[in-house]
Amino acid sequence: MKYLKVRRVSLLLMEKNIPKSVCMTANLAEANASEDDKIRAMMSQSNHEYDPIHYIKKLTGPPPANYTCYRCGKNGHHIRNCPTNGDKGFEPAQRIKKSTGIPRSFMMEVDDPSIKGAMLTSTGRYAVPTIDAEAYAIGKKEKPPFVPKDKSSSEEEDDPIPDELLCLLCKDLMADAVVIPCCGNSYCDDCIRTSLLESEEHVCPTCSQSDVSPDALIANKFLRQGVAIIKKLLV
Repeated sequence: MKYLKVRRVSLLLMEKNIPKSVCMTANLAEANASEDDKIRAMMSQSNHEYDPIHYIKKLTGPPPANYTCYRCGKNGHHIRNCPTNGDKGFEPAQRIKKSTGIPRSFMMEVDDPSIKGAMLTSTGRYAVPTIDAEAYAIGKKEKPPFVPKDKSSSEEEDDPIPDELLCLLCKDLMADAVVIPCCGNSYCDDCIRTSLLESEEHVCPTCSQSDVSPDALIANKFLRQGVAIIKKLLV
């Protein structure tokens, strides 16, 4: 605070030595003043936006109706005024992630937000990614070492892989899944890059949009996670 007061006083003293007409001039290069006055006016104008009088004060009073305290998960107060501040035994409320970017067909609605992997959808309901729900239900199963494999299990027909995890080009499980921005479809990174580079106008193989740069491809982290889970289940 002491530094701000000294800075404020120095700016006021500087402005007193500058003619008001020069201090308020936008184009100092054409101002009718000496070079020293122009330099002082330039310094004054450059610091004007950072003057303490322009600082935004902290919010006071009750918060907006849609504000939720991230510490206790309740409305009616800012987080700095949370009644639980200073309570060492208090456990902060669990933050629910939003399901942004995940298709609804990949989600399964649940009633309990405390379920592992639960997310908040755009409709205000809670849901869990279907792939995650199946993985949580099955769990990781490890066979004891030195136990011979069950021949009957290897002969059984494998469960089909979801179509959403298959590349539209190679029809195989996606490797490094990426999203193409024109139509939003997903492919193997290598498959779609090769397809775009082999066409003269970088044409999308699905929607035929031209001038689609390979650099515009976006990593589909959700599908990559799903592929990783499927691979673990197939081992």
